[in-house]
Amino acid sequence: MSTTKSLDQACVNTIRGLAMDAVQKANSGHPGMPMGMADVAYVLWTKFLKHHPKNPRWFDRDRFILSAGHGSMLLYSLLHLTGYDVPIEEVKNFRQLGSITPGHPEFGLTPGVETTTGPLGQGFGTGVGMAIAEAFMSAMFNKNQFNLVDHYTYAIVSDGDLMEGISHESASLAGHLKLGKLIYLYDSNKISIEGSTDLAFTDDTKKRFEAYGWDVQVVDGHNHEEIEEVIKNAQKTDTPSLIECKTKIGFGSPNKEGTSDSHGAPLGEEEIKITKEKLGLDPNEKFQVSDAVYTKMREVLEKGAEWEGQWKEKLDEYEKVYPVDGASFKKFVSREMPKNWDEILPAFETDAKGMATRKASGKVLNSLGKHILNLLGGSADLAGSNNTELENESSFSATNRLGRNFHYGVREHGMAAALNGLALHGGVIPYGGTFLVFSDYNKPSIRIAALSEIPSIFVFTHDSIGLGEDGPTHQPIEHLAALRATPNVHVIRPADANETAVAWKYAIEREHGPSLLVLTRQSLPTLDREKYGDVLGTEKGAYILKKESGETPDLILMSTGSEVHLALQAAEKLEENGTSVRVVSMPCIESFKEQSDDYRNSVLPSEVKNRISIEAATTLGWHRWVGSEGIAIGIDRFGTSAPYEEAYEDLGLTVERIIKDAESLLS
Repeated sequence: MSTTKSLDQACVNTIRGLAMDAVQKANSGHPGMPMGMADVAYVLWTKFLKHHPKNPRWFDRDRFILSAGHGSMLLYSLLHLTGYDVPIEEVKNFRQLGSITPGHPEFGLTPGVETTTGPLGQGFGTGVGMAIAEAFMSAMFNKNQFNLVDHYTYAIVSDGDLMEGISHESASLAGHLKLGKLIYLYDSNKISIEGSTDLAFTDDTKKRFEAYGWDVQVVDGHNHEEIEEVIKNAQKTDTPSLIECKTKIGFGSPNKEGTSDSHGAPLGEEEIKITKEKLGLDPNEKFQVSDAVYTKMREVLEKGAEWEGQWKEKLDEYEKVYPVDGASFKKFVSREMPKNWDEILPAFETDAKGMATRKASGKVLNSLGKHILNLLGGSADLAGSNNTELENESSFSATNRLGRNFHYGVREHGMAAALNGLALHGGVIPYGGTFLVFSDYNKPSIRIAALSEIPSIFVFTHDSIGLGEDGPTHQPIEHLAALRATPNVHVIRPADANETAVAWKYAIEREHGPSLLVLTRQSLPTLDREKYGDVLGTEKGAYILKKESGETPDLILMSTGSEVHLALQAAEKLEENGTSVRVVSMPCIESFKEQSDDYRNSVLPSEVKNRISIEAATTLGWHRWVGSEGIAIGIDRFGTSAPYEEAYEDLGLTVERIIKDAESLLS
């Protein structure tokens, strides 16, 4: 074996050794996948991946996703060895409290981790969004000799990733869009937790992906020359690529190679020793990395500095030749927000008839879209219902990378993961729409966005029984509570057109987590803001919409969205009978929680115990705000198919019900 090949193999086996040792020390984890894919990952990271470990956020880097997040020690080993700020102490601290090497990779915690993975299929779908963003940004800004945006999105995916439904949605979309700079390396080891994948997974993967429009190659995942050749081939295609890498899970382990025993448990001290001997490592040394391996793996530090330096020089020259585009590029990448919201945010006139908040949302979106040119998005085949289309803008497609309207098809989960990828890539502000009841299909990706503080924007219309005749299958009941229960998810349910406008501002400005706009199908009155509270209170999550007539309120009615208007009507009738009633609009409970104690108490004074909440959804969660003596009016059953006015009547969401409950509280 040549000296070069010998050093290459030493690097690969060092990765295997770190994975074995870290999992053993933690007494938990997944050593098999890192050992099996070490060859593939090594070739990719040393011969193809364009990155700079000293600046993990350099914009024109290649993106690498470990979709098979259970194999996290593969990624942590690579990050440590190539010089990211992941010291050997953190590798030794794998899966321990306070470490930056958790059981599954987390974006924002570990330098070099591009997205949070672990729930299988999420990385697969997120990578599609990243590739879309690269295609859009390159079409928007690349000119002649100036390729400011020119990078690939790579991922390692597993059998489990390909079994998950999201992979079907995302692969279909990627093939349709011909995302040629998307290259996935498939760890085809034929093993899952329960044993051979033949127990449940006998798809012809090659035919499946070819049918989606992908280029598919099959390679020996332990042959470096073959791996290098197929990646070169994949870079030349104008379609997404899947490289099926035939590997052996737990490679090198005499007793556990090729078995499910190496998938999700430590190999054991004795097995590690004999495996290290077989691989040419010192069986008695843990976490061993030779100077030669460090020198080889950290060649990328110099290369990365050179790549980034050349890119910065190119950007400087670009700005001189194309000053307007150069300024726009920097605004896009920095996510610069408008400074003139007062001018670009539409204001709606008082109107008793009003409009559906989904319609108001469409008007707001189109106004903002004229000024925020990197605001782009679409819908899961519901653009006309969600009002998510940008007027006078084209559609993003395989032949038009400048389109700002996206057609995700009936692929809600794939859309949600793509939104995360678009936002993580940077340069764009993405949104995606569907009906609120179908947020169930988005939920895993929403949770990843919340955990990773990804600013994806979700537009959920048809938000309640107010959608009427489509009935209980389409009428969300438990969804608001479920979404609000997820940490760092901000659910915004505006009461009228002007609250909707402020909700969009809030969502676009929020940078550290997903924002969910929850909008009505039915029309709602546009409130008179000279009579009622300042709509900018929307940003604080809750505000006094109607002040009480007396010095202090006898009763507080609190509500969101369409039911705010029921609260106002009930308050007027109660006031006629001498009751001092405050009405509080609570469009975003999560934002309200973040306000100061003084502000929260100014809106909901602790001494006022007579409280009623009204929302066309489950009452779960409202008892925190109404207290032990208050009443939560809602729907703790499924809906009904009927015109929405009749549905509200049948399910007890009426002014009369509110008044009756108020009188019982006050008596």
